[in-house]
Amino acid sequence: MSQSFSTDLIPAADRLDAWLWNARQICGGCQFQFHKNSSFHGSIEQRKVGGLELTLFSSSALSFNKFPPHNVPFEDRVCIAITQLAGVQQYRQSGKAAVLGKGDTTLIDASFPWTSDCSGDCARLYLRIPMPLLERSLRGAGIPNATRISGTRGLGTTLSHLMTSLYQQARHLTERESAAAVEAYLRILSACLGIPRAERINQESGSTPYAEILSYISQHLTETTLCPTEIAAASGISVRHLHRIFARRGSTVNDWIRIQRLEHCRQQLSDPSTRRKSITEIALYWGFNDSAHFSHSFKKRFGICPRSARPSPELEADQKTAHSNLAAPDLRHTTLS
Repeated sequence: MSQSFSTDLIPAADRLDAWLWNARQICGGCQFQFHKNSSFHGSIEQRKVGGLELTLFSSSALSFNKFPPHNVPFEDRVCIAITQLAGVQQYRQSGKAAVLGKGDTTLIDASFPWTSDCSGDCARLYLRIPMPLLERSLRGAGIPNATRISGTRGLGTTLSHLMTSLYQQARHLTERESAAAVEAYLRILSACLGIPRAERINQESGSTPYAEILSYISQHLTETTLCPTEIAAASGISVRHLHRIFARRGSTVNDWIRIQRLEHCRQQLSDPSTRRKSITEIALYWGFNDSAHFSHSFKKRFGICPRSARPSPELEADQKTAHSNLAAPDLRHTTLS
């Protein structure tokens, strides 16, 4: 197969057969099904990065079943990391299903049967990873087949962007840069899957990634979905270890998140420049999804209700006057030498 193929320059009657022939050079023995009422179009482009095959598949609506040969030696087994670029596509393996939208990622063990279905135009990137390399990265934790990694929030977004960047820059990277990029991808993939790759190291050394965890929380405070599971995955540790880190400091993960959100809300409420924003608007921005719960938490934390935290109109007027006097001093009696 050529490194790049497209049906654009092929007569309409021959496009399907041409795409099938090229696809099977990569996929092997696949059973494809196509929507009969649509005019087929598609493209395939292969690139190499860090010694691994990275393929962009784009096509009209289709379904396929993959039945790999039995008893493939472990050293020859491959796992496919799939990132969806366009359309909505479902992947099934071993009784599990992952429905991917734009930016989402999943893993498929190419040594076992799997299926895929897309009801409209779709595009996706396949990165073929040797199983021994992937298992070393996941530290023997096992391959969570057909598990969706969201590309719209958290570290999954970084994973998706990195996969896309690997494809776009593959031709411009040196061999050393390619290897480093693939290593970075595997480390982020491990973290997205919640593999506790750093936990054993941290326990042995007596250190914890506390500063990194706080930084991640700070960067994602406005997201209502922020939770211990996401934080642990982004930090490369288990949820259990994350709770232990905070317990040693006399707190819980959720308490810390709530307190930080309340502090930001208090700062905004006391700032005259945010006067036009409602209390509910500020609370929602900082990750609270219930105004009554926010008011209760705020009063419990600061001893006053959110409305009392806002400066009175008279105080705002005094502050503006004081600022004006400082900004424009009286120069009428100043002597210039």
